Amino acid sequence: MNKENEVYDDDLQDEYDFSQMAGGVRGKYAGKYKDGVKLILLEPDVAKMFPDAQSVNDALRALTKIINQHNKTA
Repeated sequence: MNKENEVYDDDLQDEYDFSQMAGGVRGKYAGKYKDGVKLILLEPDVAKMFPDAQSVNDALRALTKIINQHNKTA
C-alpha cells in the first residue's frame, strides 16, 4: 500500500488527558534516535527468542564474528 493512500485510523479517545499522566516524558528516546540508534521491528516468532535488546545485540555480534571468520577463510 502506498503511504500517500494510507488512511490513519486514530482510535485514541478525546477524553484521554496525557498531561495528568505520571512519568510520561515527551521525546524520551529522541536523543538516542538522533544519535543513530536504529529501531528495528522483529517478527513475532523472532521476538519470542530474545527477552531483551541485549540478547539481540549479543546474537548479532556472534553472527558477525562467524561471518567475518568465514570471509577470511574463503
